[in-house]
Amino acid sequence: MQDLQAVKLRLRGLSLLRGLLQDEVFAAFFALAPAHEPQERRAESVARFCGALFSVTDDLADYVRVKMLEDENTVVRRAAAGTLTESYRAALEAELAALQAFASVTPEDVQAYTGAPVPFAHWRNAPLDLRAVYFDQLQNIGKRGYGIWAKYRMFILKDGQIAPVKHPDEQRLSDFSGYQRERSLVIANTEALLAGKPCNNVLLYGDAGAGKSSTVKAIVNEYWTEGLRLIEVKKNELFFLPDILDRLARNPLKFIIFIDDLSFTRSDSDFGALKAILEGSVAGRSRNIAVYATSNRRHLVQESISDRSGDDLHRQDTIQELTSLSARFGLQVTFLKPDKKLFEKIVLDLAKQHNVTLEAEKLLQKAEAFALRGGGRSPRLAKQFIEYIAYSEKNAGASQNI
Repeated sequence: MQDLQAVKLRLRGLSLLRGLLQDEVFAAFFALAPAHEPQERRAESVARFCGALFSVTDDLADYVRVKMLEDENTVVRRAAAGTLTESYRAALEAELAALQAFASVTPEDVQAYTGAPVPFAHWRNAPLDLRAVYFDQLQNIGKRGYGIWAKYRMFILKDGQIAPVKHPDEQRLSDFSGYQRERSLVIANTEALLAGKPCNNVLLYGDAGAGKSSTVKAIVNEYWTEGLRLIEVKKNELFFLPDILDRLARNPLKFIIFIDDLSFTRSDSDFGALKAILEGSVAGRSRNIAVYATSNRRHLVQESISDRSGDDLHRQDTIQELTSLSARFGLQVTFLKPDKKLFEKIVLDLAKQHNVTLEAEKLLQKAEAFALRGGGRSPRLAKQFIEYIAYSEKNAGASQNI
């Protein structure tokens, strides 16, 4: 049986991993009242600790493991930079031993310390070697990341701050049909990024619904265990990018800055911001970051007749300025609407994935009609059609009413 007062003192001595002490379960553990305090306070402190733990899990050791790996601290930053010296390692060893002691605390330990019964909360203590787990994490930090980067794969900006997407789109490359050549170009560029080799910023442009955005998200889902992360930035958030790029520059992971549905007007102030980012600053572009953008227009900037025939004394310079942004993407990949043959292949492949039983000839006839009503063939419409058919087949005969 453990001496909880000694465990508390060891945890209080955390320095490198001190951020853990702000956690609710850790705080509730420190607040456990010893046996000499009033009974009401002891009972309340036990209930608070159990409530904090059981709101997440019934395994204390696994809880400590998760919080330990999520903590962003000087140890992981030094490990990522390759500057984790022996003095840091020695201090870390002692702190991990303190966490191991906490992870091993049992309900019986708490009851003996407080003199209060532990209500219903007989938690588990998984047999984990936290030292081995943590050093394994440090060894593979280039693929697993640290802090929020270890837990999530896709992020957005909220008031200029990076925030995780807790329930990202789960599309995988194996879900797609067609456009293999187009996707292979983006995949090869992404693999170069992951390998630390020279890679390009990528512009995916073309018809709506052809799978541009889905391709980028599916690639992240495919490669996130290899150290790939995505941060989606809206056009009106581009001015945040210099600070974000500085923050990511020393991160051991690889990042796609994703700008979806990008286009500008001539007077748009964000035009210059993105242009500067793509060209690179005096600090140079980090090799762990690439910009991937999607757009329905190749030149990104809306041109007017006056841009070509107006009263600008240097009209050709104006035209070049407006059309130059896309040229700063080293890789441009075109996604066009599928012809009838490709559309039918996509429909049949998706039907197989969704276990649609409707006869192929009839299915394709209905798909063509669905596409005509929807504004033309596209992979997006094919997916919507097949999802509708699959749902309809589960609801007796509804597909006959399309």
